[in-house]
Amino acid sequence: MTIKAYITSIFRSMSLISHYKVITVTHHNLDVNDIGNFYIKSVESKYDVIKEIKASFDISECIYLETCNRVSYIFYGAQSINESFLQQFFKKVNPDLKDETITSIKKFVSVYSGETAVRHVLELASSMDSLVVGEREIFRQFRAAYNNSKESQLTGDYMRMLEKITVATAKKIYNQTQIGEKSLSVVSLAIKSFLAKNPPKDARILLVGSGETNALVGKFLLKYKFNNISIYNRSIDNASILSEKLSAPALHLNELDKINGKFDIIFICTSANKIVIDVETYNKMLHQDASEKILVDLAVPRNIAHDVVDNFNVDYIDIESLKSIAEENLIFRKKEIEKAQPIIDNQLISFKNSFQQRHIEKRLSLVPEKISSVKTKAIQEVYKSRFEKLNPEAQDLVKEMMDYMAKKCASIPMELSKVSK
Repeated sequence: MTIKAYITSIFRSMSLISHYKVITVTHHNLDVNDIGNFYIKSVESKYDVIKEIKASFDISECIYLETCNRVSYIFYGAQSINESFLQQFFKKVNPDLKDETITSIKKFVSVYSGETAVRHVLELASSMDSLVVGEREIFRQFRAAYNNSKESQLTGDYMRMLEKITVATAKKIYNQTQIGEKSLSVVSLAIKSFLAKNPPKDARILLVGSGETNALVGKFLLKYKFNNISIYNRSIDNASILSEKLSAPALHLNELDKINGKFDIIFICTSANKIVIDVETYNKMLHQDASEKILVDLAVPRNIAHDVVDNFNVDYIDIESLKSIAEENLIFRKKEIEKAQPIIDNQLISFKNSFQQRHIEKRLSLVPEKISSVKTKAIQEVYKSRFEKLNPEAQDLVKEMMDYMAKKCASIPMELSKVSK
């Protein structure tokens, strides 16, 4: 057995790739309107909450990914994920989760470990597991989630490696397959459904919420020549950028019930994680106007109460209703998923090799320190008496020779570990 093979065999047995874990709640096993219950509930300090969870469960590194149809906790840790762990974990995530949800937690949550976890992340960022397969938005969301988690000091070398291979894999799949063709984001699907109702170009449109989703809605509305728009948001300052882009007035959310029926369409998506327009508010908004309104609710959980949809003259669109539209493209895209799987397989092999190599490098990085320690011990202890009998010139030569040998010996294992197979 060669030195390289020996070193590799040692570290292969010590592989820590099994410590990659993913805990996720998605559209596959839960209505998208209910996924919000598994988000970090604190809006202002969600990353502080994640830090607390990270410490409580001895998690080494973590990425928090939240989208309209999934929430994923991607982390690195040695712990086993069993039902008890999940119950405690999500009680920290959302202390208000109902007891019946906690006791049935395995019905709603999917867990992946080791290579399976890595594969899941690769497929996730490549939009192979999305509500709308081929939707590139998830790739951007994953990168943003990683960057946000990194800025919050939640990540380290293990998540860095995972992010690197994930980005490379997604780019390969988008470039080498047609998985992104005919793709529609949730907002695009909503706009398509909205346009199918043939609303007039001068329709009075309310954008409730000024975040990323409604910013994209506004972009589409301008594209299709809708320009009678008003923006309602809890923070006027936060709405100012969108207000400027759309040349639309920005008003406080509390002003909604004073609109006196002067609206035809509502697009709503806020970060409130609760009902924003209930029956009482909507009744005040109408001010006895009985005409049909188009309501497009893109929030998770929903921002418009069920009772509003059930009891008023509305044409309602929400994320759940968009699933049927997404199905129209799935046959074509599933064929592309089959083409993408070999890419995933090859990238996973590449990741395992890189992961193994990185562990070898990290362990071998200790070699110079160990050699230096041996050198010091040789001079100061083992050969001390004989060394001290040498004249200064000889001592300097011995030190110089030992420094040279230490430097060269330290580099040999690293060089051998990088020899191609």
